[in-house]
Amino acid sequence: MNTKLLALYGLKWHPFTTEVPTEAIHVPARLEHFCWRIEQGLIGEGGFAMIHGDPGTGKSVALRLLAERLARLPDLTVGAITHPQSNLADFYREMGDLFGVPLRPHNRWGGFKALREAWFAHLESTRRRPVLLIDEAQEMSPAVLSELRLMASAKFDSQSLLCVVLAGDARLPEKLRREELIPLGSRIRTRLATEAASREELLACLQHLTSAAGNASLMSAALMHTLCDHAVGNYRILTTMAAELLAVAAHRDLPQLDEKLYLDVFAPPETVAPRRASARR
Repeated sequence: MNTKLLALYGLKWHPFTTEVPTEAIHVPARLEHFCWRIEQGLIGEGGFAMIHGDPGTGKSVALRLLAERLARLPDLTVGAITHPQSNLADFYREMGDLFGVPLRPHNRWGGFKALREAWFAHLESTRRRPVLLIDEAQEMSPAVLSELRLMASAKFDSQSLLCVVLAGDARLPEKLRREELIPLGSRIRTRLATEAASREELLACLQHLTSAAGNASLMSAALMHTLCDHAVGNYRILTTMAAELLAVAAHRDLPQLDEKLYLDVFAPPETVAPRRASARR
């Protein structure tokens, strides 16, 4: 965000970008409960959790919030897969890099054994399972997902060595219904389904974003309600429209964002009906 916007609206940061600080993230009750379940349950017990929903409903934000909360906990190793499309060899390479274990991808048994030994050592010293976060998990191949399930369990499946959080769109739960992945799907212990937000949830999000950024009166109340009415329950659409209005308002040096600005920016242009040629007599 440039200095002009900061000075013009008294903002500490741009309230409508994806890079807002964690304290600016609106946390609905369902998301709060999901994070609590991971922090208080799964890092001690291990197992799989899943976040799934349509694009723009808050999956990646939920994963980001969870990652930052877990990072504050002492003696906890947290890793995040950045290339879910990897084949098995590259998956082992990334896992070795995340957990500081030197691996030889061509020796899969050696890598399997070395990673599990590292997780056992972590568990014995901290009494907590290492955490693996995977965004866009619907892109993972069935072979990699099955390998992860086998790696993360011990003692005839009676002990979990990892806490794994999968996040993906609607294709993820559908993928886990495939025959070869049913054993993994049945091990999902905690789920968060990010659904289309209600008008009230969108309004609470918008109010929290502007207030946390330092200017609760950045938008008129009427404009906030108008944006919520046109966001079709989607947080991404809501913040995208708000960001566009903020950019135009700054360009025009407007003191506040209001409904008139919304109509100027988003209302469809008026079309003039072509005149009919007068009939010749």
